[in-house]
Amino acid sequence: QVQLVESGGGLVQAGGSLRLSCAASGIIFRIVVMGWYRQAPGKQRELVAVSGGGDANYADSVKGRFTISRDNVKNTVYLQMNSLKPEDTAVYYCNRLRRTNTGWATWDGYWGQGTQVTVSS
Repeated sequence: QVQLVESGGGLVQAGGSLRLSCAASGIIFRIVVMGWYRQAPGKQRELVAVSGGGDANYADSVKGRFTISRDNVKNTVYLQMNSLKPEDTAVYYCNRLRRTNTGWATWDGYWGQGTQVTVSS
């Protein structure tokens, strides 16, 4: 049974940094592609970072500011967020990803509880 537990969110001023963590269980973590999503109020959930096969990919909105990394021993994926902006305010989620014809999608409908990031101006 998959379980994803996100943590590390909080309130930070614009220009500040946060490091999010996502602890995974119930999966063979080292072979799984993992991603970070975010959802702001009234907006669709957005995929912002992907880690798998030794590669990392980012949405244009976070490129150069966010870094995804993983520890395959601790079964944990991280998101280092620097130079935060008010528009980064959202609930952040991690999830397992599979490749599709148009990009990435989650494996099923499971989501963790997420972690709230609030950036004040």
